[in-house]
Amino acid sequence: MQNTRPLYGYSVGHKLIVGFTGLFLCAFLVVHLGLNLMLFKGDGGLAFDTSAESMDSSWLIHGLEVVLAAGFLFHIIYALRVWIRDQTTRPEGYEQNRPSQNSALSSRTMFWSASMVFIFLVVHIKDFWVPTRFPGPGKISYFEIVTTAFRSPVYDAFYLVALALLGYHLRHGFQSAFQTFGLRPRWRSTIDALAVVFWLLIPLGFASLPLYFLFTR
Repeated sequence: MQNTRPLYGYSVGHKLIVGFTGLFLCAFLVVHLGLNLMLFKGDGGLAFDTSAESMDSSWLIHGLEVVLAAGFLFHIIYALRVWIRDQTTRPEGYEQNRPSQNSALSSRTMFWSASMVFIFLVVHIKDFWVPTRFPGPGKISYFEIVTTAFRSPVYDAFYLVALALLGYHLRHGFQSAFQTFGLRPRWRSTIDALAVVFWLLIPLGFASLPLYFLFTR
């Protein structure tokens, strides 16, 4: 009897979901960085606060936040399923099984870099998103939340290490997504060049924020 199980039930289906959601999250990083770069305007955070408050009061933005949360959830769940399947089907105990020769280091450590990025995401949400959605007495501005966090050298160090791991994760993940789509063999040079924007330039853009507030405030 022919197996009619839907595509998403197979590993390739899982990888497609991971790829699509991963690229969706990459697009979010671009938008998020664009907003954060307003912190450099030198206007005491006026432009940043105005934009953030405008987005905060928009029902469209709240709806997109639900979509974004779903994107994160699906990406994490299906990436975990792919990783578990790879671990359970990988041959063990054979001389031929040489991971260092069969796959890149970034591929073999994808789960661990993703785990650290997830921890960073939880901390980031707690420190930046929660105070704006559930303000306590004596509400402070978005700009003050950011500057208060980035005045701490310990927090800045944690933030920078997390960004380095994010870049490491994106370096493999971005290229792997197009490999799954079957596009990378044909467009390798273009995809690899575009990947540099996501795994290097965007993390560097975010990294400039804590350094700026640490040394200029």
